[in-house]
Amino acid sequence: MSRRIIFVTGGAGFIGSNIVARLAEDRSLDVVVCDRLREADLGKWRNLSKHAIGDFVAPGDMFDWLEKRWRDVEAVVHMGAISSTTETDADQIIQTNFGLSRDLYRWCADRQRRFVYASSAATYGHGAQGFDDQDDFESLAALRPLNAYGWSKALFDVFAARQAAREYAPPQWAGLKFFNVYGPNEGHKGPMRSVATQIWPSVRDGQSVQLFKSYREGVPDGGQKRDFVYVRDVADVVAWLLASPEVNGVFNLGSGKARTFEDLARAVFAAAGKPPQIDYIPMPATLRDRYQYFTEARMQRLAQAGYSGGFTTLEAGIEDYVRGFLATDDPYR
Repeated sequence: MSRRIIFVTGGAGFIGSNIVARLAEDRSLDVVVCDRLREADLGKWRNLSKHAIGDFVAPGDMFDWLEKRWRDVEAVVHMGAISSTTETDADQIIQTNFGLSRDLYRWCADRQRRFVYASSAATYGHGAQGFDDQDDFESLAALRPLNAYGWSKALFDVFAARQAAREYAPPQWAGLKFFNVYGPNEGHKGPMRSVATQIWPSVRDGQSVQLFKSYREGVPDGGQKRDFVYVRDVADVVAWLLASPEVNGVFNLGSGKARTFEDLARAVFAAAGKPPQIDYIPMPATLRDRYQYFTEARMQRLAQAGYSGGFTTLEAGIEDYVRGFLATDDPYR
Protein backbone atom coordinates (compact mmCIF):
# COMPACT_ATOMS: atom_id res chain seq x y z
CA MET A 1 0.00 0.00 0.00
CA SER A 2 1.37 3.43 -0.94
CA ARG A 3 1.84 6.10 1.72
CA ARG A 4 0.68 9.71 1.59
CA ILE A 5 3.59 11.74 2.89
CA ILE A 6 3.75 15.43 3.73
CA PHE A 7 7.38 16.35 4.38
CA VAL A 8 7.73 19.31 6.77
CA THR A 9 11.10 21.01 7.15
CA GLY A 10 11.53 22.93 10.39
CA GLY A 11 8.72 20.76 11.68
CA ALA A 12 9.89 20.87 15.31
CA GLY A 13 10.02 24.66 15.35
CA PHE A 14 7.32 27.10 16.34
CA ILE A 15 5.21 27.46 13.20
CA GLY A 16 6.33 24.12 11.78
CA SER A 17 5.21 22.10 14.81
CA ASN A 18 1.78 23.75 14.78
CA ILE A 19 1.46 22.80 11.11
CA VAL A 20 2.51 19.24 11.99
CA ALA A 21 -0.13 19.15 14.74
CA ARG A 22 -2.80 20.30 12.31
CA LEU A 23 -1.84 17.89 9.54
CA ALA A 24 -1.42 14.94 11.91
CA GLU A 25 -5.14 15.14 12.64
CA ASP A 26 -5.59 13.44 9.25
CA ARG A 27 -4.67 9.83 9.96
CA SER A 28 -4.45 9.07 6.25
CA LEU A 29 -1.28 11.19 6.11
CA ASP A 30 2.23 10.38 7.23
CA VAL A 31 3.63 13.70 8.41
CA VAL A 32 7.41 13.46 8.23
CA VAL A 33 9.48 16.03 10.14
CA CYS A 34 12.92 17.26 9.13
CA ASP A 35 14.65 19.38 11.76
CA ARG A 36 17.35 19.67 14.39
CA LEU A 37 16.24 19.30 18.00
CA ARG A 38 19.38 20.76 19.64
CA GLU A 39 19.56 20.65 23.44
CA ALA A 40 16.82 18.60 25.08
CA ASP A 41 16.30 21.29 27.72
CA LEU A 42 15.17 23.78 25.07
CA GLY A 43 12.07 21.66 24.58
CA LYS A 44 11.84 21.51 20.79
CA TRP A 45 11.24 17.77 21.04
CA ARG A 46 8.23 18.49 23.22
CA ASN A 47 6.70 20.50 20.37
CA LEU A 48 6.22 17.14 18.64
CA SER A 49 5.62 14.84 21.58
CA LYS A 50 1.81 14.82 21.35
CA HIS A 51 1.63 13.93 17.66
CA ALA A 52 2.07 10.68 15.76
CA ILE A 53 4.58 11.66 13.10
CA GLY A 54 5.52 9.29 10.32
CA ASP A 55 9.29 9.72 10.54
CA PHE A 56 11.99 12.11 11.72
CA VAL A 57 14.79 13.09 9.36
CA ALA A 58 18.04 14.93 10.08
CA PRO A 59 18.59 17.91 7.73
CA GLY A 60 21.79 16.38 6.38
CA ASP A 61 19.84 13.30 5.26
CA MET A 62 16.95 15.24 3.72
CA PHE A 63 17.59 14.86 0.00
CA ASP A 64 18.66 11.21 0.31
CA TRP A 65 15.44 10.48 2.19
CA LEU A 66 13.30 12.37 -0.30
CA GLU A 67 14.94 10.70 -3.28
CA LYS A 68 14.33 7.22 -1.89
CA ARG A 69 10.66 7.90 -1.11
CA TRP A 70 9.68 10.54 -3.66
CA ARG A 71 6.81 8.52 -5.14
CA ASP A 72 4.90 8.70 -1.84
CA VAL A 73 5.63 12.37 -1.13
CA GLU A 74 2.61 14.52 -1.95
CA ALA A 75 4.08 17.84 -0.83
CA VAL A 76 7.02 19.51 0.84
CA VAL A 77 6.07 22.15 3.41
CA HIS A 78 9.25 24.17 3.88
CA MET A 79 9.32 26.02 7.20
CA GLY A 80 12.99 25.48 7.99
CA ALA A 81 14.95 28.74 8.11
CA ILE A 82 17.12 31.04 10.15
CA SER A 83 14.29 33.15 11.52
CA SER A 84 16.27 35.65 13.58
CA THR A 85 16.05 39.16 12.14
CA THR A 86 19.19 40.06 14.12
CA GLU A 87 21.43 37.24 12.83
CA THR A 88 24.71 38.78 11.63
CA ASP A 89 26.17 35.91 9.58
CA ALA A 90 24.84 36.83 6.14
CA ASP A 91 26.53 33.84 4.50
CA GLN A 92 24.66 31.46 6.77
CA ILE A 93 21.41 33.34 6.22
CA ILE A 94 21.63 33.22 2.43
CA GLN A 95 22.77 29.59 2.35
CA THR A 96 19.93 28.45 4.60
CA ASN A 97 17.06 30.75 3.67
CA PHE A 98 17.73 31.05 -0.04
CA GLY A 99 20.00 28.18 -1.09
CA LEU A 100 18.08 25.40 0.63
CA SER A 101 14.73 26.82 -0.51
CA ARG A 102 16.03 27.00 -4.10
CA ASP A 103 17.22 23.39 -3.99
CA LEU A 104 13.91 22.15 -2.57
CA TYR A 105 11.98 24.11 -5.19
CA ARG A 106 14.05 22.50 -7.92
CA TRP A 107 13.59 19.03 -6.42
CA CYS A 108 9.81 19.53 -6.29
CA ALA A 109 9.76 20.89 -9.85
CA ASP A 110 11.83 18.00 -11.18
CA ARG A 111 9.83 15.37 -9.32
CA GLN A 112 6.50 17.21 -9.80
CA ARG A 113 5.72 17.37 -6.13
CA ARG A 114 3.87 20.26 -4.49
CA PHE A 115 5.76 22.96 -2.58
CA VAL A 116 4.51 25.31 0.17
CA TYR A 117 7.06 27.55 1.85
CA ALA A 118 7.51 30.27 4.45
CA SER A 119 8.16 33.78 3.24
CA SER A 120 7.95 36.78 5.57
CA ALA A 121 6.45 40.23 6.01
CA ALA A 122 10.06 41.32 6.57
CA THR A 123 10.29 41.44 2.76
CA TYR A 124 8.27 44.69 2.89
CA GLY A 125 10.95 46.62 4.76
CA HIS A 126 9.65 49.91 6.13
CA GLY A 127 6.37 49.28 4.32
CA ALA A 128 6.61 52.53 2.39
CA GLN A 129 5.23 50.73 -0.67
CA GLY A 130 2.38 49.23 1.34
CA PHE A 131 1.65 45.61 2.11
CA ASP A 132 -0.01 44.47 -1.10
CA ASP A 133 1.02 40.89 -1.87
CA GLN A 134 1.25 41.23 -5.63
CA ASP A 135 3.42 38.35 -6.74
CA ASP A 136 4.45 39.29 -10.25
CA PHE A 137 8.20 39.52 -10.78
CA GLU A 138 8.30 43.33 -10.95
CA SER A 139 6.35 43.83 -7.72
CA LEU A 140 8.41 41.30 -5.78
CA ALA A 141 11.72 42.66 -7.10
CA ALA A 142 10.76 46.23 -6.13
CA LEU A 143 10.62 45.45 -2.38
CA ARG A 144 13.43 46.73 -0.16
CA PRO A 145 13.87 44.72 3.07
CA LEU A 146 15.69 46.25 6.03
CA ASN A 147 17.87 43.29 7.05
CA ALA A 148 19.60 40.21 5.65
CA TYR A 149 16.82 37.93 6.85
CA GLY A 150 14.15 39.88 4.96
CA TRP A 151 16.39 40.10 1.89
CA SER A 152 16.95 36.32 1.85
CA LYS A 153 13.19 35.73 1.91
CA ALA A 154 12.54 38.36 -0.77
CA LEU A 155 15.25 36.86 -2.96
CA PHE A 156 13.58 33.47 -2.91
CA ASP A 157 10.14 34.93 -3.64
CA VAL A 158 11.66 36.54 -6.75
CA PHE A 159 13.37 33.27 -7.72
CA ALA A 160 10.16 31.25 -7.40
CA ALA A 161 8.08 33.78 -9.35
CA ARG A 162 10.69 33.95 -12.11
CA GLN A 163 10.94 30.16 -12.44
CA ALA A 164 7.16 29.77 -12.47
CA ALA A 165 6.90 32.41 -15.20
CA ARG A 166 9.34 30.32 -17.22
CA GLU A 167 7.07 27.31 -16.68
CA TYR A 168 9.61 25.53 -14.50
CA ALA A 169 7.59 24.91 -11.35
CA PRO A 170 6.15 22.27 -9.06
CA PRO A 171 2.50 21.39 -9.77
CA GLN A 172 1.69 23.69 -6.85
CA TRP A 173 3.96 26.36 -5.37
CA ALA A 174 2.77 28.75 -2.68
CA GLY A 175 4.67 31.11 -0.42
CA LEU A 176 3.21 32.63 2.74
CA LYS A 177 4.38 36.01 4.01
CA PHE A 178 4.00 35.54 7.74
CA PHE A 179 3.32 38.67 9.75
CA ASN A 180 3.69 38.65 13.59
CA VAL A 181 2.80 35.09 14.53
CA TYR A 182 2.25 34.16 18.19
CA GLY A 183 1.06 31.07 20.01
CA PRO A 184 2.13 27.80 21.65
CA ASN A 185 5.45 26.03 21.00
CA GLU A 186 7.66 29.12 20.74
CA GLY A 187 9.40 28.76 24.10
CA HIS A 188 12.67 27.60 22.51
CA LYS A 189 13.03 30.78 20.42
CA GLY A 190 14.66 32.86 23.16
CA PRO A 191 14.73 36.58 22.29
CA MET A 192 12.84 35.89 19.03
CA ARG A 193 9.72 34.77 20.92
CA SER A 194 6.59 36.84 20.44
CA VAL A 195 6.09 39.81 22.75
CA ALA A 196 3.11 38.00 24.31
CA THR A 197 5.37 35.14 25.36
CA GLN A 198 8.16 37.42 26.53
CA ILE A 199 5.95 39.48 28.85
CA TRP A 200 3.99 36.53 30.22
CA PRO A 201 6.24 35.81 33.27
CA SER A 202 5.90 39.41 34.44
CA VAL A 203 2.14 39.39 33.90
CA ARG A 204 1.82 36.07 35.70
CA ASP A 205 3.78 37.38 38.68
CA GLY A 206 1.79 40.62 38.94
CA GLN A 207 4.64 42.81 37.78
CA SER A 208 4.75 45.59 35.22
CA VAL A 209 5.82 44.91 31.63
CA GLN A 210 8.07 47.04 29.46
CA LEU A 211 7.30 48.33 25.96
CA PHE A 212 9.34 50.63 23.74
CA LYS A 213 8.82 54.34 23.68
CA SER A 214 7.87 55.86 20.36
CA TYR A 215 10.21 58.08 18.38
CA ARG A 216 7.75 59.07 15.68
CA GLU A 217 5.47 62.08 15.83
CA GLY A 218 1.82 61.13 16.11
CA VAL A 219 2.55 57.65 17.49
CA PRO A 220 2.21 57.38 21.28
CA ASP A 221 4.46 55.17 23.39
CA GLY A 222 3.26 51.61 22.91
CA GLY A 223 1.26 52.74 19.89
CA GLN A 224 3.49 51.05 17.32
CA LYS A 225 1.29 48.66 15.35
CA ARG A 226 1.73 45.12 14.08
CA ASP A 227 -0.49 42.58 12.41
CA PHE A 228 -0.58 39.84 15.07
CA VAL A 229 -1.79 36.47 13.77
CA TYR A 230 -2.52 33.39 15.87
CA VAL A 231 -0.47 30.38 14.88
CA ARG A 232 -3.52 28.12 14.65
CA ASP A 233 -4.83 30.33 11.85
CA VAL A 234 -1.49 29.90 10.07
CA ALA A 235 -1.75 26.11 10.33
CA ASP A 236 -5.31 26.23 9.01
CA VAL A 237 -4.21 28.18 5.92
CA VAL A 238 -1.43 25.66 5.20
CA ALA A 239 -3.90 22.77 5.53
CA TRP A 240 -6.25 24.58 3.13
CA LEU A 241 -3.46 25.08 0.60
CA LEU A 242 -2.65 21.39 0.70
CA ALA A 243 -6.33 20.69 0.01
CA SER A 244 -6.33 23.26 -2.82
CA PRO A 245 -3.67 22.15 -5.31
CA GLU A 246 -4.84 24.66 -7.91
CA VAL A 247 -3.73 27.64 -5.78
CA ASN A 248 -0.31 29.09 -6.63
CA GLY A 249 1.60 32.25 -5.78
CA VAL A 250 2.87 34.32 -2.86
CA PHE A 251 0.28 35.41 -0.31
CA ASN A 252 0.18 37.51 2.84
CA LEU A 253 -0.68 35.67 6.03
CA GLY A 254 -1.74 37.95 8.84
CA SER A 255 -5.00 38.75 10.58
CA GLY A 256 -5.62 41.71 8.29
CA LYS A 257 -5.93 44.04 11.28
CA ALA A 258 -3.07 46.10 12.77
CA ARG A 259 -3.10 46.42 16.57
CA THR A 260 -0.81 48.25 18.98
CA PHE A 261 1.69 46.65 21.31
CA GLU A 262 -0.27 48.25 24.15
CA ASP A 263 -3.38 46.39 22.91
CA LEU A 264 -1.38 43.18 23.01
CA ALA A 265 -0.07 43.77 26.52
CA ARG A 266 -3.52 44.68 27.83
CA ALA A 267 -4.93 41.50 26.27
CA VAL A 268 -2.34 39.39 28.11
CA PHE A 269 -3.17 41.09 31.42
CA ALA A 270 -6.90 40.61 30.79
CA ALA A 271 -6.48 36.92 29.98
CA ALA A 272 -4.55 36.51 33.24
CA GLY A 273 -7.19 38.40 35.20
CA LYS A 274 -4.66 41.05 36.27
CA PRO A 275 -4.79 44.87 36.08
CA PRO A 276 -2.51 46.24 33.36
CA GLN A 277 0.87 47.65 34.44
CA ILE A 278 2.91 49.00 31.54
CA ASP A 279 6.17 50.95 31.59
CA TYR A 280 7.80 52.49 28.52
CA ILE A 281 11.54 52.19 28.02
CA PRO A 282 13.93 53.74 25.46
CA MET A 283 14.32 51.84 22.22
CA PRO A 284 17.94 50.78 21.54
CA ALA A 285 19.60 53.35 19.32
CA THR A 286 20.59 50.66 16.83
CA LEU A 287 16.91 49.93 16.16
CA ARG A 288 15.49 53.43 15.86
CA ASP A 289 16.38 54.03 12.21
CA ARG A 290 15.11 50.65 10.99
CA TYR A 291 12.12 50.06 13.23
CA GLN A 292 8.77 49.29 11.64
CA TYR A 293 5.98 51.38 13.15
CA PHE A 294 3.16 49.75 11.21
CA THR A 295 2.41 46.45 9.49
CA GLU A 296 -0.96 45.23 8.27
CA ALA A 297 -1.49 42.38 5.85
CA ARG A 298 -3.72 42.94 2.87
CA MET A 299 -5.63 39.65 2.84
CA GLN A 300 -7.80 40.08 -0.26
CA ARG A 301 -5.74 37.88 -2.56
CA LEU A 302 -5.93 34.86 -0.25
CA ALA A 303 -9.71 35.29 -0.06
CA GLN A 304 -9.92 35.69 -3.83
CA ALA A 305 -7.98 32.43 -4.16
CA GLY A 306 -10.77 30.71 -2.24
CA TYR A 307 -9.80 30.80 1.43
CA SER A 308 -12.95 31.35 3.47
CA GLY A 309 -11.64 30.67 6.97
CA GLY A 310 -11.74 33.49 9.47
CA PHE A 311 -8.92 34.92 11.54
CA THR A 312 -8.85 34.99 15.32
CA THR A 313 -9.11 38.40 16.99
CA LEU A 314 -6.16 39.49 19.09
CA GLU A 315 -8.15 39.26 22.33
CA ALA A 316 -9.54 35.80 21.55
CA GLY A 317 -6.17 34.48 20.42
CA ILE A 318 -4.34 35.80 23.48
CA GLU A 319 -7.02 34.41 25.78
CA ASP A 320 -6.71 30.96 24.21
CA TYR A 321 -2.91 31.11 24.31
CA VAL A 322 -2.68 32.29 27.92
CA ARG A 323 -5.39 30.14 29.47
CA GLY A 324 -4.88 27.07 27.32
CA PHE A 325 -1.07 27.01 27.30
CA LEU A 326 1.05 29.64 29.06
CA ALA A 327 -0.84 29.44 32.37
CA THR A 328 -0.83 25.62 32.42
CA ASP A 329 1.75 23.03 33.48
CA ASP A 330 1.94 21.81 29.87
CA PRO A 331 2.32 24.79 27.50
CA TYR A 332 2.93 22.66 24.39
CA ARG A 333 0.40 22.07 21.62
